[in-house]
Amino acid sequence: MTKDNHSMTNEFILIGFKDQPDLKPLLFVVFFVIYLITMVGNLGLVALIYMDHRLHTPMYFFLGNLALMDSCCSCAITPKMLENFFSEDRMISLYECMAQFYFFCLAETADCFLLAAMAYDRYVAICSPLQYHTKMSKKLCTQMIIGTYIAGHVHSMIHVGLLFRLTFCGSHEINHFFCDVFPLYRLSCIDPYINELMLPILAGSIQIFSNITVLISYLYILFTIFKMKSKEGRGKALSTCASHFLSVSIFYGSLLFGYVQPSSVKEEDKDVPVAIFYTQVIPILNPFIYSFRNKEVINAVKRIIKYKSHNTLKQI
Repeated sequence: MTKDNHSMTNEFILIGFKDQPDLKPLLFVVFFVIYLITMVGNLGLVALIYMDHRLHTPMYFFLGNLALMDSCCSCAITPKMLENFFSEDRMISLYECMAQFYFFCLAETADCFLLAAMAYDRYVAICSPLQYHTKMSKKLCTQMIIGTYIAGHVHSMIHVGLLFRLTFCGSHEINHFFCDVFPLYRLSCIDPYINELMLPILAGSIQIFSNITVLISYLYILFTIFKMKSKEGRGKALSTCASHFLSVSIFYGSLLFGYVQPSSVKEEDKDVPVAIFYTQVIPILNPFIYSFRNKEVINAVKRIIKYKSHNTLKQI
């Protein structure tokens, strides 16, 4: 019996969206379009920041990495989800499952720290503008990015390592569209108490650290803005922070709702709707949040288009 159970752990069945068989073609088209826009928007933003030297500043350095992590999240989840809309077996191997969650966890963890780093960057830019280039040096920004990725990998490795301690028996149907931890906990034939304990501790610690960094940064920013005598200066400062604060609110809110609440393991009905939000909606929103209201990004796009058009005309 033990041998059979262990042999069964090699594969799972992803049964997300099972209750909407008639909507599968429509859902496929919707999520495929979202995926294309997400990848084009985020990777396009990365390419734009790389190509335009005027965007080689700490703020856009962090923004480029945020876009890269959003692309990573989308790549980890969406292709398999799209495949399963028309797959008969909807199987995913144990190692594919662990790899999928690993890269998803890496992207979400990195996003937390990147948003905190961007909040600190805005704090320095608005509260200490004369010391900005000294405080936000290239060395410090590089160290922050390296630290972000190290933290993301360590956090992912801990959770994946804890998942490998579980054994799965009985039904191997994951009631989700990707390998998230809560559905896997429900399938475990041993008590996932340690996993359930470590998840809110680690995720909560990351959220507390990043949230405190964001809150303190924005409190100082607001105090500085209210002290400004110029209405134009206040408007410009608020406009600079608005996009980031909107992105932070949406991202941290969804993760807090999905992962830090202790009751989340038992609340199966909310898995898919919440997961759609933070795996599909947020990655597609960020390029629009940071681009459409950002004159520097819009001007960079215009410069690139003008440069490409000029080169094309020269060749003709």
